[in-house]
Amino acid sequence: MSHYEAPIREPLIIGDKSYHDISNDIAAPIEGKANKWWWAVFTLALVAFLWGIGAIAYTIGTGIGVWGLNNKINWAWDITNFVWWVGIGHAGTLISAVLLLFRQKWRMGINRSAEAMTIFAVFQAGLFPVIHMGRVWNGYWTMPIPNQFGNLWTNFNSPLLWDVFAISTYLTVSVVFWYTGLLPDFAMIRDRATKPFQKKIYSLLSFGWTGRAKDWQRFEEVSLVLAGLATPLVLSVHTIVSFDFATSVIPGWHSTVYPPYFVAGAVFSGFAMVQTLLIVMRKVSNLEAYITRGHIENMNKVILVTGGIVMVAYLSEFFVGWYSGSSYEDFVYLSVGAATGPYWWAFWALILCNGVFPQLLWIKKLRTNYTVSFIMALIINIGMWFERFDIIVINLSRGHLPSTWTMFEPTFVDIGIFMGTIGFFFVLFLLYARTFPAVAQAEVKSILKSSGDNFKRARDSK
Repeated sequence: MSHYEAPIREPLIIGDKSYHDISNDIAAPIEGKANKWWWAVFTLALVAFLWGIGAIAYTIGTGIGVWGLNNKINWAWDITNFVWWVGIGHAGTLISAVLLLFRQKWRMGINRSAEAMTIFAVFQAGLFPVIHMGRVWNGYWTMPIPNQFGNLWTNFNSPLLWDVFAISTYLTVSVVFWYTGLLPDFAMIRDRATKPFQKKIYSLLSFGWTGRAKDWQRFEEVSLVLAGLATPLVLSVHTIVSFDFATSVIPGWHSTVYPPYFVAGAVFSGFAMVQTLLIVMRKVSNLEAYITRGHIENMNKVILVTGGIVMVAYLSEFFVGWYSGSSYEDFVYLSVGAATGPYWWAFWALILCNGVFPQLLWIKKLRTNYTVSFIMALIINIGMWFERFDIIVINLSRGHLPSTWTMFEPTFVDIGIFMGTIGFFFVLFLLYARTFPAVAQAEVKSILKSSGDNFKRARDSK
């Protein structure tokens, strides 16, 4: 059956590219030297990472008393950062898995970076529960293993344990999905390599890929199976994270809307982070021809939809808090008390960043602008961090007993660890962009004739 594409659609590959050009462009960051943009971003990320290493070492050496926690707010920045990073990890697998199942072509230029983002974000998330223990060397106690120290046994009823199961399963499937997709591209780098050591490394990584029809058939089948497995995991992980809150008795937390609300929020923040990374990536890796305005616009459309779902959840939470008639609900994170209380700045940061500013993306001129999209993605990332901060800190600061009402103030160690994870995330991502093919070249080649600029002109001139 012949392919038809609406003429109003933007090309997904810009420029007069051939199959050979695609191989050259995607292999160039690995085979050549990094440009000044890469070094500038990498230096900034490395400084932040080293700051975080110092803060973590200080925490382990002195205990978590150096954080801003107190008896009432004993979860604050650590769990805020944990939930924020887990949410960011969502969109990578969603883009790859769901868009693969729906055969969306615009996925092909961005799925590799999105999958990498998932893995690196989950790494950052996993750091916080371990550090929060104080005694990090006892981190293995979270695992369901026989306990040789007494009667202490893993509580299988706790959502915290199911966090461990859900996130480790999600990470495993995401890594396998990511690695499987890389096989043809590793083989391409292997075949182009001129240095023996480089050739040996990529030969091992390509896992004996030869490019036979049988290889491609198995590749397609495994990719579809993994996409089918990964899609429900996207929903399960943040649902279980939401149970950490929803099963408690804290005002504002015991809410039935939390599972879908957390999933929508995670996808919203995850797509914003993918947008941030892609706009950086196209510049530092010279991939402007493969990450186009069409990709950016489609991402912004998804952000608009998921942002709308999140806003409905905000309104629902606000209404239920008011309609319940409970005086304790007057101080939860979406209430009049929150809007006018001591954390008013956090409440309005949430509303402005997640609800008001994203509405500008309804304007096509802004939606297709790289600079505006980058700034908007940063704003949403900040807003979603404030959402988690508000849920945790505001709700904990005003509980059932007015005598326990208290405030939380972060210390320089809290800030250092958080900035360190952002630096670590970008260090991993930039090193990945220099050693792994950042765009799935085999998949991009498959759409060249239908979405390439050159082929479109030739087709339209007939």
